[in-house]
Amino acid sequence: MSDAGKELEGKAAGGYRVLARKYRPADFSSLIGQEPMVRTLTNAFSTGRIAQAWMLTGVRGVGKTTTARILARALNYKTTDIDQPSVDLTVPGEHCKAIMEGRHVDVVEMDAASHTGIDDIREIIEQVRYAPVSARYKVYIIDEVHMLSTQAFNGLLKTLEEPPPHVKFIFATTEIRKVPITVLSRCQRFDLRRVDAGMLTGHLNRIAGLEGIAVDDEAVAMVARAAEGSVRDALSIFDQAIAHGAGTVTAEQVRSMLGLADRGRVVDLFEHLMKGDTAAALTEFRAQYDVGADPAAVLTDLAEFNHLVTRLRFVPSAASDVSLSEEERRRGAAFSTSLSVRVLSRTWQMLLKGIPEVQSSNRPASAAEMVLIRIAHAAELPTLDEALKSLGDAPQGGGLPGRPSGSSPSPGNGVTNAVSAARAPVTTGGGQTMRLVESAPVDYVAPPQPVAEAAPAVPVRSLEDIAALADANRDMLFKTQFKACVRLVGIEPGKLSVSLTADAPRTLANDLSNRLEKWTGRRWLVSVSREDGGPTLAEAEAAKKNDAILDAKNDPAVAAILSRFPGARIVNISIPDAPADEQQTETDPLPDPGVDDDETDI
Repeated sequence: MSDAGKELEGKAAGGYRVLARKYRPADFSSLIGQEPMVRTLTNAFSTGRIAQAWMLTGVRGVGKTTTARILARALNYKTTDIDQPSVDLTVPGEHCKAIMEGRHVDVVEMDAASHTGIDDIREIIEQVRYAPVSARYKVYIIDEVHMLSTQAFNGLLKTLEEPPPHVKFIFATTEIRKVPITVLSRCQRFDLRRVDAGMLTGHLNRIAGLEGIAVDDEAVAMVARAAEGSVRDALSIFDQAIAHGAGTVTAEQVRSMLGLADRGRVVDLFEHLMKGDTAAALTEFRAQYDVGADPAAVLTDLAEFNHLVTRLRFVPSAASDVSLSEEERRRGAAFSTSLSVRVLSRTWQMLLKGIPEVQSSNRPASAAEMVLIRIAHAAELPTLDEALKSLGDAPQGGGLPGRPSGSSPSPGNGVTNAVSAARAPVTTGGGQTMRLVESAPVDYVAPPQPVAEAAPAVPVRSLEDIAALADANRDMLFKTQFKACVRLVGIEPGKLSVSLTADAPRTLANDLSNRLEKWTGRRWLVSVSREDGGPTLAEAEAAKKNDAILDAKNDPAVAAILSRFPGARIVNISIPDAPADEQQTETDPLPDPGVDDDETDI
């Protein structure tokens, strides 16, 4: 760190300053990992194109608040030689120390998490009218700005769009999506990036040298990986590791402190899983667990190494990452050429599903072992395309793969071994796709030939057939519900797809399945579809009746009857189907005109 930064930060009298505060950047030159933002601000300051408001966003610990303070310092930079905004802060200015310590009267820092209301914003709006006391600009730094209420955001809009020339706003947030777009459009936005593990490793090594701490390269790499791109998290973990090791930092100490597994042993576990050696994998996992490794952390390390192997397959230069150990580089490169992307992707998906299971289980070690068993078992199975390819390579005469056509099965096994060909290492365009070692042969059992299903004793081909069955079995209540509520979508032997009306009983579909099985002597799968389907039997009968009544009205004889009896109407149509009925209908006398009846049954 520069001497200026040390001078600005100072030392707390009689107390220990944690590394995250002691080595907090005081100027843009010591701000690591944010070169694009520094370049933009440098050009803006040099050309005088200084924005009225900035929005800094990023994950925790990447330097949002620190950048806001440095930016406030740059806006109010003033020395005996320079009296203008500048990003070159090598020489401490008149206001620099007070700003970096958060006690300058013209630089107001507000935590929006505890000042969320419109009243807090009204106070800012009232204050912006007044000129700064001593500095060039009055700067308002609002941290976690996404916590402001909707009213507070709305109250800030006008002032944010047209602030007085002596006022600047700097916002910081980890939840940029929660900030209204109307506020974002009035700010110049900077996305602070995660700091990569290689840069964090160099930063920690430099601080270890300044502190006189002896550290292992592997230990520093483990701390950098655990920080996940956050400089503050990296320094906090490093501070804890120094205290844990009483002034020295070794890989074993960091591994014990964080509950991590040995990276070399993680690679060994990965190899056992890819070989399908379940016993060796469980033994290795139990050994790591017994020395303090967290089960979820072991699976997470496995997922990271699986990702590394996949990445090395497409980007071999990724092996130059300084956060990787020599064993990870060497063995990861070897795995990347021997395992297919399909196998790596399948393992990745199983690990992603297994990690939450372990984290939420009250027996994490047992849950982790079950995940490892699933992965090892899957390693013995061919991928889908390999299985299809092995079937496609079978001789046309009907023989199985790996056996001449026409040869008979061995007496002891009944059928020949065909699965061993799919389990052996298969080479495709992507190299070996499954196993690192060949598994023992497994006898292939041919599936039984499908037997033609006998025709049902009671055929059901339509809704009318079902209604007839209900009528034959004297189930009148079910018949009424069935005719009024069921619409046909599709029907085939043993399967019925229907849609139900809004007033249908909830148990109707289940009742229909049970009755069909009882009445036809076979199981029926009744599914309720979202499709509209055809009309119900009741609707079809009503439509048929209406058509018959309309035809009857057009008949001359019926029309004569209706005209003879004013107020009469047709309520039913009976079509005789027997000669006796026809004879009876012809002899039926016409209604007496003197009878007061307004309904006629034809």
